[in-house]
Amino acid sequence: MDPAFRFRRSVDVRFSDVDLGGHAHHAQALVYFEEARSAYWREVVGRAGMDDIDYILADARVRWHQRVLWPQTLSVGVRVSRLGRKHFVMEYEVLGSDGARLQSGETTQVMYDYSAGASKRLPDEVRDAIQAFDGPIGS
Repeated sequence: MDPAFRFRRSVDVRFSDVDLGGHAHHAQALVYFEEARSAYWREVVGRAGMDDIDYILADARVRWHQRVLWPQTLSVGVRVSRLGRKHFVMEYEVLGSDGARLQSGETTQVMYDYSAGASKRLPDEVRDAIQAFDGPIGS
C-alpha cells in the first residue's frame, strides 16, 4: 500500500461487474475510480451535492496489473497530484482484499460552469482544501 494515498475508499466488486472472462469488466476500473473520486470530493473538498460537482472529466488513463475477481472488497486510494489554473489531476491505486495492486491510473478534471457552458478557474477554497489534505501540490 502506497502511503502517499492518504484517502482510501472501500468498494465492493459486485456480481454485475463480472464479465464472461470471470473477472470484472475492464470498464469497471473507471467506476471504482469514480466512487473514490466522489467520496474525496465530498469528504476532503466538502462539496456533497450534485450542484457541487463543478468539474468535467477531460482525460482518463487506466493500467490493469492483475484480474479483479468477485467477490471481494477493494481499497481504492485517490490523491490529487497536480493543480492547475482550471484543472486538477487525480491518481488512483486499487488494491485487492489481499493487498495486491490490481489497477492504477489517473484522471484529469477541468472545472466547469454548467450554466455558462465553459471552463472556469479552480476556486481558491477548493485548492486550499486539497492542499490542506494532500500537502503542497505542483502545477
